[in-house]
This record gives sequence, C-alpha cells and structure tokens, in this order.
Amino acid sequence: MTAMFRPAARRADILLPSDHPKVNAGKIGVLLLNLGTPDATDYWSMRRYLKEFLSDRRVIEVPRLLWWPILNLIILTVRPGRKGKDYDSIWNKELNESPLKTISRSQAEKLASKLSLMDDRIIVDWGMRYGNPSTPERLKALQAAGCDRILLVPLYPQSCAATSATACDKAFQSLTEMRWQPAIRVAPPWHDDPVYIDALAKTIQAKRTEIDFEPDMIVASFHGVPESYLLKGDPYHCQCMKTGRLLREALQLPKEKFMVCFQSRFGNEEWLKPYLIDTMGELPAKGIKKVMVIAPGFSADCLETLEEIEGENREHFIHHGGEKFAYVPCLNDSEEGLDVIQSVVLRELQGWI
Repeated sequence: MTAMFRPAARRADILLPSDHPKVNAGKIGVLLLNLGTPDATDYWSMRRYLKEFLSDRRVIEVPRLLWWPILNLIILTVRPGRKGKDYDSIWNKELNESPLKTISRSQAEKLASKLSLMDDRIIVDWGMRYGNPSTPERLKALQAAGCDRILLVPLYPQSCAATSATACDKAFQSLTEMRWQPAIRVAPPWHDDPVYIDALAKTIQAKRTEIDFEPDMIVASFHGVPESYLLKGDPYHCQCMKTGRLLREALQLPKEKFMVCFQSRFGNEEWLKPYLIDTMGELPAKGIKKVMVIAPGFSADCLETLEEIEGENREHFIHHGGEKFAYVPCLNDSEEGLDVIQSVVLRELQGWI
C-alpha cells in the first residue's frame, strides 16, 4: 500500500510537545436528537416545557405580535395542567421520567455498545431539542470528551422544519459559543431506506402473530403539521406518503387495506389530512371494525403514541362501533430499531471511521 492510500493516523495518538497543554481530541461523536420531554408532570414543569416548545418559530409560524398574547395569556395558563395529566398517565414512575427519555437513553447506550466494537473512538450521546438533557449541554460534553467530529442524528425518519430543522438549529446555535468548533455532519432523513421499511414491516408482522384478529385496515399515523407548511415547500408530507406506500408494498397489501393519516392537530388552522381521530370515528360505519395502527414517524413511543393513539383514538374507535384495535409499538430500542439507527450512522460516518 502506498503512503498516499495509507489510513490516516489517529489524531489522539499523535505526540504533542512535552510542554503542550493537555488536549482531548481524536474522538468521533454521535449525538442522537429527539423532540423533548418535560422534567416532571406538575404545572410549572409542564409550563416551562410548553413555553420552550411553543415559542419556537419553526413550530409556530404565526406572527409574534399575534402569538405572544395567545401563548402567554391563554395557552400557558390552561394547557400545562391538562397536558400534565396526560403525561402522568404514561409516566415512567420507577425512573420518574417520560417514556421518551427512558427509550432515548436506551437507544444511545445500545448503539454505543454496538459501535464501540467497530471503532473505539466513537462516543454516542443523546439530547433533546426542548427540555433535558439539552442539545447544547450534550454537544459541550462531547467536545470535552475529545470529539472534534460530531454526527448529528435527528431521530425523525421524515424531514420537517418543525422537527429535524429545529433540532439542527439548536445545535448550530451552540456552535456559536465554541472557539474550537468540532466538524459537524447531519444525518439526512431515512423515510425510504430499505432497512427502515423492512423494520416497520417486521414489527407489523410480529404484532399480527400476537393478536387474535386479522385487521380490516392497517393505518400508518404520522404527526400532523399545518397544511400551509406543505404549501411553503416543506418535504414532510411527501416523505410520509412515500413511507406509507413503500410499507404497504412491503406488506403486499391492496390499497383498500392500508391508509395514511395524520394526528395531533393543534389550533384552528387546517392541518394535513385525513385526521386520525376523525378516521377512527368514520371507519366502523364503513364496515371496517378491526384496525391496526402504526406510527412510523416516531422513533420512540411518547405521549402522542401511548396516550393519544393507544388511549384517545382507541376509545374513539370503539365508541363509534369498532370491535378490535391494535397499536404497533414504535421501533424504540428493539433490535430492528437499533439496526435502522446503526445503518444510518455507519453510512454517514464514512470517511471518519
């Protein structure tokens, strides 16, 4: 092998002058990023979390002069108590944290175990866009650990300004406070990655073997966004629809046995349709009384899946004449879920490892 093709030396192994200050370098960071979680379910913890979340201009694009009084005088007065009760219904009481935090930590720990066997320079961490552990805190921790190259992995299979973009915004803001900035890469969405589609299909097939009925309809439910975001050029809707199509094809289902819906509508603006809650009320009247719902847009189960789909939408479906309802858990920290994240990470670390 000629010198020009010889692998680069690990920078951590390069000798420094004897009088040089200690430098941590040569490590490669992988930072898994998710939406966020309140620290607790009480009123003030929920208020802090909701204020940070709903003050994000990527999430709420209403002009500030209109939005500020609505947020601070109405929403942050009423909503923290109600959402706190919702969170309390799914809260991990043993660890005193939300399921999203529990699962995110496990995803990072399991991924770290896998990647350390391939390259001991890799350090895996996790952070949240809103709440704790915060993205700036974890970026600084990775840098302090010697990571001069960091891969950001927003855990959203479908890209959206209100999720992937704002997660990166927060990370990039942190870089403005660093004199010695690490090199940064951002993992792109994986909405059509065969590894991801295969993992989703396997979880559906596994759920089918557990339940005592054959679904009349499989519904893929994605978190909704205002329709105006699509019209402004956001790729989210198109990527959700492509995921749905590829998943239906992988399951070899006819079009009348599979559909895509959107959930979690907030406010009075028109959002992406069809709405999941409306669909759950309409299907029984059409003779579709046994359904299975999967949430492919979420990498980890959270309030929107455990309370909204498993709770609210299940009850709505049964109340309107539905007979059987099954929810397919997110990929979470399962082997299939870790295979997807690892595949994305290894692809994006090419040239660094």
